[in-house]
Amino acid sequence: MRLLQLAGLFLALRAVAAAEPPGAGPDGMADVACHASARAAMQRRTQVAAYYEWKLALVEGKVWEWRTGQAPRQILRGAVQVAVSRNSGYAIDARRRLLGWSAGSGRSTVLLENAVWMAAGESGLFAIRCDGSLWQRDASVAEWKWVTDSAVHGWIGDGADYYVDPAGGLYVRGKAHRGQYGDGRLTESPGWVRVATDVVAVVAHTGHALYLRRDGTVLGTGGNRFGPLGTHGYGDKADVWGTIFTAAVQIATGSRHSLAIRGDGSLWIWGAAEGLQPRQVLGGVVAASGGLEDSVALTGDGAVWNWALGQAPVRLRLAP
Repeated sequence: MRLLQLAGLFLALRAVAAAEPPGAGPDGMADVACHASARAAMQRRTQVAAYYEWKLALVEGKVWEWRTGQAPRQILRGAVQVAVSRNSGYAIDARRRLLGWSAGSGRSTVLLENAVWMAAGESGLFAIRCDGSLWQRDASVAEWKWVTDSAVHGWIGDGADYYVDPAGGLYVRGKAHRGQYGDGRLTESPGWVRVATDVVAVVAHTGHALYLRRDGTVLGTGGNRFGPLGTHGYGDKADVWGTIFTAAVQIATGSRHSLAIRGDGSLWIWGAAEGLQPRQVLGGVVAASGGLEDSVALTGDGAVWNWALGQAPVRLRLAP
C-alpha cells in the first residue's frame, strides 16, 4: 500500500514538473533558493480549482477557465498553480508572481511577488513565499498580513481558515458553530488554535473541513447536511474529527461533496447525489477539485474532466 501511495505522489509531482518550466523563478533555481517549507508547499500546488460555478485547469503551463455549462477558454500561459474564489481567478507564474483577475475577464494584475504557493476562498487568499512564511489577504482589503513564519499548506474556508506547519500541526481560526475546529468547541476562538497533528494537507468549504494524515487517512469535521463528511455526523454536523477514507494521497472538497485520490491514481467521491459511501469514478488522476454540484479532475495524459454529481465524468475539449 505504501508503494501505491508513493506511485500516486510521483504522478502528481511529475504533472507539476511538466507545468513548471525548468529553472522557474527569478534566480533560475527556485527549489534550491527557497526555504524547505516553501519547497514542501510547491509539491502541494493545485492544478485544477473549482469554487461553486467557476473552474480553472492548468495543463502544460496554460490556464483554462470556464463556468458550469460553458466551454473552457485559455486565458494565461506560463503558470505553475491555479486557484479560484467566487468571483476571482488566481495563478502563480514561473516568475513567482501571484496574479489575480475578475472571473471571466482574463485581465490579470500582480497581487504579490515572490509567491510559491496559494489558496483561495470566500474570505480571501493565502500565500506562501519563498522564505516559507504564510500571508493572508482579505477579499475586501488589498493589504497582505503575516500569519506565521513557516507553513507547508493551508486552506481558505467559508468562515474558518486552516494552515499546516512543517511539523504537521494543523491550525484553525474563524467560525466554530458547525464544529469546524474538530476539538468539540462550537465557539469561535480569537486566534489560531492547534487542533490536529501529523497532518499533510487540509481542505475546507461551506462549514466543513477535511485533512489528510501522513498515513493516508482522511479525517473530517463540521457541517454535514449533504454528506461531504460521509456518514460522520450526517444530517447535521460533527464537532470532532472522524475518519472518512483511507489510503489517500490527495484530497479535495466542494460545497456538498468530497474527493480523494489514492496512490494508484484512482479518484473516489462521496456526498450529495454521489451517496455517503466513497465510490471510484475515474482512474489515472493526478488532481481534483469540487464545486457546488460538480467536480473537476486532471488525468496524467493532460485530459480535463468535469461532471455533475451522480453522473459519469465527461472529458472537456480544450480548443487551441
